[in-house]
Amino acid sequence: MIDDETPGTADDDAEAVRRPAGTGETVRANRGWWDRNADEYQQEHGAFLGDDRFTWCPEGLDEGDAQLLGPTAELRGKRILEIGAGAAQCSRWLAAQGALPVALDLSHRQLQHARRIDEARGGVPVPLVEADATVLPFRDGSFDLVCSAYGAVPFVADSARLMREAARVLRPGGRWVFSVTHPIRWAFPDEPGPEGLTASSSYFDRTPYVEQDEDGRAVYVEHHRTLGDRVRELSAAGFALLDVVEPEWPSWLTQEWGGWSPLRGAHFPGTAIFVSVRVS
Repeated sequence: MIDDETPGTADDDAEAVRRPAGTGETVRANRGWWDRNADEYQQEHGAFLGDDRFTWCPEGLDEGDAQLLGPTAELRGKRILEIGAGAAQCSRWLAAQGALPVALDLSHRQLQHARRIDEARGGVPVPLVEADATVLPFRDGSFDLVCSAYGAVPFVADSARLMREAARVLRPGGRWVFSVTHPIRWAFPDEPGPEGLTASSSYFDRTPYVEQDEDGRAVYVEHHRTLGDRVRELSAAGFALLDVVEPEWPSWLTQEWGGWSPLRGAHFPGTAIFVSVRVS
């Protein structure tokens, strides 16, 4: 699931601010936001995502080409958890490769879209689970791989806990691969045009981005971590970092996606993909 609200596209009457936001407030806000906006999101981006395509980012990097989870031929029979799966497009691609995916998301409405697509396509549906990514309802060592394409990681207040949960449900030697908005983007306005090329805030400011209603209640929350923060979270959870992939903007892609655009993509990365393996 790729998010184009990172950071800066508010609900109609919401005010965008930077302020603290804890776990409970973050969960309530983001579950509500995705339930309200899932229809529009799938309508706007469904064609790009496809029904059974594993796309890591707005730059259009496909898992079939990148093979960040490992060789595609070796996915058959692997138990794979997709965190923040949205309409389960990535999980559906994994199933087509012979893998055994489970698609997990916080949003009930997003998972309804997953079921809609499965019913329209026929065949065996992807198993769906509605749950918080920081409290995964699975036994230790349940999966061979865990992945997330722009899902969950920036939408939780305690991403270090999410990393620990990913490690817990992985078998030793299993990969945890996730993509997020490149941390450097937090220093720039989330605009696709020239105004998005000039830094306007500190990269080191980890104050959450919050959209709130007129009563000050959060309706959307996103949390920033630096590259170093992510490395330390992974290490503390028992992962070894294998790679950080920063996809370049491809010449064939001319469409914009929120703050992503050919103009900005030519100057600095929009996505960071962390490839790690559980070692302890």
